[in-house]
Amino acid sequence: MDSYKPDLPDNTREIKAKYAADTFPQKMGIKLVELTPGYARVEVKVTEDMLNFHNIAHGGAIFTLADTAFGLASNSRGPAVALQVSINFISAVDPGTVIFATAVEEQLTRKTGIYNITVASEEGKTVALFRGVVYRKKQ
Repeated sequence: MDSYKPDLPDNTREIKAKYAADTFPQKMGIKLVELTPGYARVEVKVTEDMLNFHNIAHGGAIFTLADTAFGLASNSRGPAVALQVSINFISAVDPGTVIFATAVEEQLTRKTGIYNITVASEEGKTVALFRGVVYRKKQ
């Protein structure tokens, strides 16, 4: 099935403003690196507060980073809410490591969107793979 790629307005300016006021990722130190329609890249430095009892990055911290990229990319196309997400943790992350989540739109229809998010270290080592589906709300 071909992706529906309508002439949608570019919501990135509005989404950037909303993100600046989104306290949860801000308190975690997640920074927006790049945002274009259907694409987002965010980063965070893993701090001591983000570690689990194995002294590596907590899965919830990695999930939050990926979910933040997912939300930014999908909402850049207009209002969207998550329907389903999954994550595979690939490798451990040590404290002090900077990790990036890059969300790429795979499929867009009038009602749904599918996004693939890769979490990787600054050295390019894959940390996690996240996939999300959104329901696209009416404008």
